[in-house]
Amino acid sequence: MREVVVEADGGSRGNPGPAGYGAVVLDPATGETLAEAAEYIGVATNNVAEYKGLVAGLKAARELFPDATVHVRMDSKLVVEQMSGRWKIKHPDMKPLAAEAGRVFPAGRVRYEWIPRERNKHADRLANEAMDAGKRGRQWEPSASTAGLDASAARNAAAPAPSGPPGDATAGAARARAALAGSSGGGGTATGAATGPTAGTRAGAPAGSATGPGAWPGAVSRPATPDAADDGLFAAEEAVTASVASGDFEAEAGALAPVGHAARAHAPATDGPAARAAAPGVGADAAEGAPPAPGGAVAPPPAAGRATAPAARPEAPAAPRQGWAGPDMGAPATFVLLRHGETALTPEKRFSGSGGSDPELSAAGLRQAEAVAEALAARGTIQEIVSSPLTRCRQTAGAVAARLGLDVRIEQGLRETDFGAWEGLTFGEVRERHPEDLDAWLASPKAAPTGGGESFATVARRVAATRDRLTAAYAGRTVLLVTHVTPIKTLVRLALGAPPESLFRMELSAASISAVAYYADGNASVRLLNDTSHLRG
Repeated sequence: MREVVVEADGGSRGNPGPAGYGAVVLDPATGETLAEAAEYIGVATNNVAEYKGLVAGLKAARELFPDATVHVRMDSKLVVEQMSGRWKIKHPDMKPLAAEAGRVFPAGRVRYEWIPRERNKHADRLANEAMDAGKRGRQWEPSASTAGLDASAARNAAAPAPSGPPGDATAGAARARAALAGSSGGGGTATGAATGPTAGTRAGAPAGSATGPGAWPGAVSRPATPDAADDGLFAAEEAVTASVASGDFEAEAGALAPVGHAARAHAPATDGPAARAAAPGVGADAAEGAPPAPGGAVAPPPAAGRATAPAARPEAPAAPRQGWAGPDMGAPATFVLLRHGETALTPEKRFSGSGGSDPELSAAGLRQAEAVAEALAARGTIQEIVSSPLTRCRQTAGAVAARLGLDVRIEQGLRETDFGAWEGLTFGEVRERHPEDLDAWLASPKAAPTGGGESFATVARRVAATRDRLTAAYAGRTVLLVTHVTPIKTLVRLALGAPPESLFRMELSAASISAVAYYADGNASVRLLNDTSHLRG
């Protein structure tokens, strides 16, 4: 029986607003375009446009091969989950469209898969072409379409599942790196929603401004001023710890750290780019499933500071003013830090970084993602969503994006530590197989795991550079960062100007929410840590 791939998308410039859809039928073996469909549909919502794109794609596939099996790939988590039968369809506008889609082919011959938006560029481009035509008072014409030119970039084949045991770093790293290569143009720059002509497909919120300061020392914790509270995000909330499996070894094992760990890291808190470059500010933070590093902190080289700060802020003071006294210079860039939901490795406390099998969310993790999406939708403050490129974060971000009607941008700098050959292993298994490497890694943040993983010092520099880039791009906006244990704890620690051992005194549960605000005067305010109240049944 012939199989075809249908990729579909829809968008609304206003949600609701002028809307259109696009769909493409592909040969799964060659990637050849077999048929395209697009249409301007007038004023509608994103979800209506997405469903209409699905229907058009299925009908185009049926016209070509009535007896085919169909693999539908869409970047709408809502449509994929509803058509797969995992989510209920409650909205009255969605029910007839879903029913129509279900009648095109027998249910047993259609399967659905969620894909990131950057892998759905062909359909996305078609939808934009349809909306552009509607703006001119016309309908989309196949002869004028250029969407097929972008098809090769849009159809990155899914990486094959790794072979071997959970700790097989060679197979696991191959899959993760293939996924990373397909999700970005490199250089750690955010990609996806704001790239090329496709940027206007969903315009639920304006893009972040790039006029803000380029460096944020963030070394001083300061309370929010009344003006700062106007961003409406978590200013008066307290962290609540729920009884959920966190997979976060740092908080659970922190009390077991040798006395020398605290004794060797008593550098005073500092502020300002120059001072922080010389401080022991390495991210000595183990990732999901990793135990605390009891060794002392080692000061990173000057490159660990903000290399872009002098150029980006030539007139900025060397250090922010502390406490309540200094001016906040307007609304802050606020990062809502969301740790992804559980994977199968989380409750087993296995090393799970960016060099392993790139696991998906478990059933529990999917439920957590939906719970946090509902909570964030109720708050109504998120304006942008940026995610780590790893699957568990993409899935978590996708659940929130579907609920909020926003796009997800991918940021390579938010990925978890690469744990090399330790990926998929428990701490005990690493101790058994690589005792000397483990001892070296625990003793120094500059030591890398067995097999060429990342040191904590390397990760800290990456996270700090990512923070600077994002705070500049999203000055004055509230951004959801969907990421992992190490990046979140590093951001919090740096914002507080706290010593490295503070990382091991933070609990960070799966699907928990934290928040940090960055002000234009260089101050930072930690507003929330490890909120899991939304996970309570």
